[in-house]
This record gives sequence, structure tokens and C-alpha cells, in this order.
Amino acid sequence: MTITDLIQSAVTTAIQELYGEAIPAEQAIPTVTRKEFEGDYTIVTFPFTRFAKKKPGEIAEELGAHLVKNVPQLVRFNVVQGFLNLVVADSFWSDFLLQMAGNPDFGRAPKNGKKVMIEFCSPNTNKPLHLGHVRNILLGWACSQICEAAGYDVVKVQVINDRGIAICKSMLAWQKFGEGATPESTGTKSDHFVGDWYVRFEQEFQDEYRTWQGSGAGQQLLAEKRKADQDDKTFFKDYKNTYFNTTSPLGKEAREMLLLWEAGDPDTKALWQRMNQWVYDGFEATYEALGVNFDKFYYESNTYLLGKDIVEQGLASGVFYKKDDGSVWADLTDAKLDHKVVMRSDGTSVYITQDLGTAQMRYQDFGTEKMVYVVADEQNYHFQVLFEILKRLGEPYAAGLHHLSYGMVDLPSGKMKSREGTVVDADDLIAEVIAEAREASKERGEIVELTKPEQEDILRKIGLAALKFHIIKVTPQKRMVFDPKESVDLQGQTGPHIQYAYVRIKSVLRKASDSGLRIADSGLGAAIRNPQSAIEPQERELIGQLYRFPATVQVAAANYDPSEIANYCYDLAKAFHRFFTDLSILKAETEEAKAFRLQLCAAVANVLKTGMGLLGIEMPERM
Repeated sequence: MTITDLIQSAVTTAIQELYGEAIPAEQAIPTVTRKEFEGDYTIVTFPFTRFAKKKPGEIAEELGAHLVKNVPQLVRFNVVQGFLNLVVADSFWSDFLLQMAGNPDFGRAPKNGKKVMIEFCSPNTNKPLHLGHVRNILLGWACSQICEAAGYDVVKVQVINDRGIAICKSMLAWQKFGEGATPESTGTKSDHFVGDWYVRFEQEFQDEYRTWQGSGAGQQLLAEKRKADQDDKTFFKDYKNTYFNTTSPLGKEAREMLLLWEAGDPDTKALWQRMNQWVYDGFEATYEALGVNFDKFYYESNTYLLGKDIVEQGLASGVFYKKDDGSVWADLTDAKLDHKVVMRSDGTSVYITQDLGTAQMRYQDFGTEKMVYVVADEQNYHFQVLFEILKRLGEPYAAGLHHLSYGMVDLPSGKMKSREGTVVDADDLIAEVIAEAREASKERGEIVELTKPEQEDILRKIGLAALKFHIIKVTPQKRMVFDPKESVDLQGQTGPHIQYAYVRIKSVLRKASDSGLRIADSGLGAAIRNPQSAIEPQERELIGQLYRFPATVQVAAANYDPSEIANYCYDLAKAFHRFFTDLSILKAETEEAKAFRLQLCAAVANVLKTGMGLLGIEMPERM
């Protein structure tokens, strides 16, 4: 039983004994005491006035006295209006530190027998991974590591969007203008090479469209369609997609290529396979640079026809209905989701159909109780519909579906646009943050004595920590701006700031070892604080932070929110920096205090390494 569970149980018992009222356990949940007051945990007594018929302060005084008398782990209390602040015994914190210091797996729960599937990344094969994908990847990877630490078996998957008109645009542009060029012949990373042809198609199409706008046909249509409140520029902007699908020669060629692909034309399939492989090779290099991997790849080219049998079953069971034109729909109005088409009148699938089939296939493949989709908030409605339909179909996994919806990522300069080639590619972003780390390192000059490979490895760790932490620390649902320069600041709420706390600890432990103390990374083991020796406030704050790590992992897993871990690690690092500044470690006032603080340092280093590791962030020994 944790100390918070113990306090919660003791409060419910005390309320019953003092006031004869049985309160629900959730009314007795302790919170961490605010730093400006003495105490470790706080109970709010305002809800108890209803039955106690006393002022909150009086209740707090009576409740505090009862708890200190009956709970050995609580030694004193103070009251601030209706807030009861409880002080946990120093011996409890000393015992806890001794028990956890030698456990490198502290914070990781035993297996719970449950399985969760997390789908993330899911890129298109017509362009390289960009900053938006990076947020998706980092959230998905961190969630997978956190859920695993919380006791789940985790399956990491992605659905690769490897078919459709966008893919044909890249293929057609290379076919028309590439003159046999390859990634090797041009010295271009292979996914960037394919993405360049996607941009080239858009450039050629824009040139064609501008020419058509000035032609007789374009001007005649403008005269026919012009609205009184619409100028020429607005009309042509709105008409662009219609032009592509009805008039454009390039659009026609792209659509014909898609039809050839769907018909299984050997030459078209061969080109498709060749260019997609270029993209896969490029993706894999980026995944390796980010330190992520997947257990299973699903390809839209294999799944886009799935779900038709589910539609038939839904029709038979009354979940779906058919219109006179033969199209099939779901009436979701009672769930405030309107009517949704699941099959076109010509018998072809829509995206929701494919997703229904893919969900069923993945359950058959892995039998996961939970499925998490890491997808931007632009698709919120789609997933509300998907989950509602699967629930109505009675799928056994429907209750475990979750959409990890996240906001888009902007740059200080604004939004990105793939077709115009204004996105920030993931590879360029990685290179930029490492370059920023290199510049910051030059100013400090602290790793110049290391070999060049050692320096580069440290700079890579710092740069990637800057990138990953800057993105993950933001609650997923919030839209965010990524600033590479700000991300490497050692003084801000950044990954390098946390790494610096770890590096400081490793330096202290090395010095202690050099002086003859045998200190393992996991702690001193035998060192323990004398129960009569008071723990300093800075020590207490650190130990309290360490104590809350396992619960933080569980909360982050339950909410699929890696920012919980990121902000925990920042708070722990910040508390350590205060401890390091305020108290002497190697020159502590007594040998006992020295041993205790070294043990505390080792425990903090262990938790920082574990916590940041859950975010995919490596910790350097020096920086």
C-alpha cells in the first residue's frame, strides 16, 4: 500500500469515527502539498462541512490530530484555512530510498496480462517524413514505452498509405520528367527523391492551370460561372480541384495511371513498387535516427478492399441501411454524428469501410484489448464515427478503442505545405537540432577533450533530446510551435536541461568513486539515514518526487499522455538542481549525510534515465 493509499484509507476511517459519516474514497484523495507550505500531502476538508456542521479549519484540526495519533507514518500537521497539510515521517522516506535505490526497474510495473496496440506514423509514400510526422512518431513511441512500463504487452503498428492519386502524381512526374534519374545517381536520400517529384508534379500542374486560366476556354467558363460577389482569383482557386478532375491533361494522366494500378497493369505495378521501395528505405533511415521501430506494417494497397463483408453483416443486423441508389449508410444521429456512408452506390469502399476491416483484421492478428490510433485532430470526427460503428457492430474490442488526437505543429514562420515543398523534413530537422547542440557546446567547451566520435555521439543525444522533449512536453491535444534554437536551452524547460541534471549526478558519483567510495549506479545499498537525523527540505522534496514516479507512469499510460512523464522529469531535474546548489554532497557535514546524499543522487539518476528513456531520450555521461 502506498502512502497516499494509506492516508486515503485513514481519512475515510477517521471521518466515520469523528462524524459518523461514510464518505466515498474519492473524497479523501490526498494531493501533493504546495511548496510554500510545510507538508507532504494535503486533504481538502471543505466537502466535510455538510455533515460535520463545523468550519473547514476546525474539521482540519480535528482530522489532523486523529491521523497523527493513529497513523505512525504521519508525524505532524498544519492547517491553512480548510486545507490539512500532513507531514510524513523522515524514517518513511529513508526506508523508501533504501528500498528503491538498488532497483534499476523502479517505476516499471509487473505484467498485467493485457495487450494494447498502438498505431502511429502511418505516412504516405509520395513524400518524406516531416515535422508533423515527427510529433506523431514521438507521441506513439513514447506511449508504447509508457504502456509497456505500466505492465501492458504492446504491439506497435502503422498503416502505410501506399496507393491513391497522390502516389500516382509522384510516379507520373518521375516518368515524364525524370529521365531515368535515381536516388543514387542524384545523391539524394531516397524518400526525399520521391517527394521532390511530388512537388514537381504540383509545379507542372500549377503552370498548366495558370495557362488554362488565360485561355479562351478558361475565360469563357469564368464568364459563365462568375458570381456577383466573387472575383476572378477566388473563382479559379475554388475551381482548381474541379479542373484537375475534369479538364487537366496532367490530371487525366494521373487518374489513368491510378486505373492501370487498380487493374494490375504490370508496368505500372513495377514502377509503383520501385518508387515505394525508395520511400521505405528512406523512412527506415529516419526511424533509425529517431530510435523507433515497429512490430507490424499494414499497407493500404492490401487493406483498401477490406470491410465489405462487415457492411453486409451490418445490413443484416440492422446497423446499416441501404438507399434507393444502392449506397449503404449508418444512421448515427442518436449519437449526434449524423448519417455516414459506408459503401458507395457503385459498391466501392470509402475510408471508413477500410478502417472497419483493418480493425477487425488487427484484432484477429493480435487479440488486443485496446487499440490506440495516434492521428491528428483533423480526423476527430472520423474516429468518433469509426468507434461508434464498431460499438454498434458488437466488436469485442470496441470498448478499448482510443483516438490519441493531437494538434498540428507549426514553425515560428508559420504553417507548412507539402505540395509546395515548404515542409520541414524530419531529416533536416534532426540535423538542425544537432547543429544547434553543436553551437551551444562550442560556447561551453566542456567536451573538447573527448574524441571526435564521442563528441558527435553526445551532440546527437543532446540534439535529439532537445527535439523530442520540446514536442512531447506539450499536452498532445494542444497545437504547438517548434523552435529549434529554444529547444536546446540548458536553462529552460528542455531535454538538455534534464540531461544536465543527470550529467551532474554522474560527475559527482565519479568523483566519489575516485575518492575510494564504492558506489554502484543504483545506489549505496547499505547506506541509511539515522532515524534521529532530520532530512533536509531539499532532500525531502527529491525523495517525494521519486516516490511519485510509479504512479505517474500509470497515469500517463491510462491517459496516453507522454507529457505527464516529460513534465515529471523536468520537475525532478529542477528539484535536483536546487538540491545540488543548496547542499554540499561530497563535503557534507557528516559521513552519514554524504552517504545518504550520494544514494539519493544515484536514485535520481536512475529515475531520470528511466523516465527520459520512456520518451525515447538517451542520457549522456558528459555534455
